[in-house]
Amino acid sequence: MKLSIATTFAALALAGAAFAQQPAPGGGPAPSPEMQAARQAMMQACAADAKSLCDGKEGREQMMCLLRDNADKLSQGCKDAAAKLRAARQAAAGGGR
Repeated sequence: MKLSIATTFAALALAGAAFAQQPAPGGGPAPSPEMQAARQAMMQACAADAKSLCDGKEGREQMMCLLRDNADKLSQGCKDAAAKLRAARQAAAGGGR
């Protein structure tokens, strides 16, 4: 069981690192360090939720499974991290205009 959790966490970390290095859609600037940190914190906070609620899904599909399909079932830590990620996105977009 511990190996399975560690494997899942490692996979999430690698997926997050790969996602964070991808250029922004439309060829825009790369995500800010704050955005990257917020994504990484969310992936860490939501690792257990991802395993229990969205097992077998990876990357964006897993995040959509968590945030869209299972938002009401997330742990408080995962909900808090998701809120911080949304706030970081709004700040990066100029206050959510």
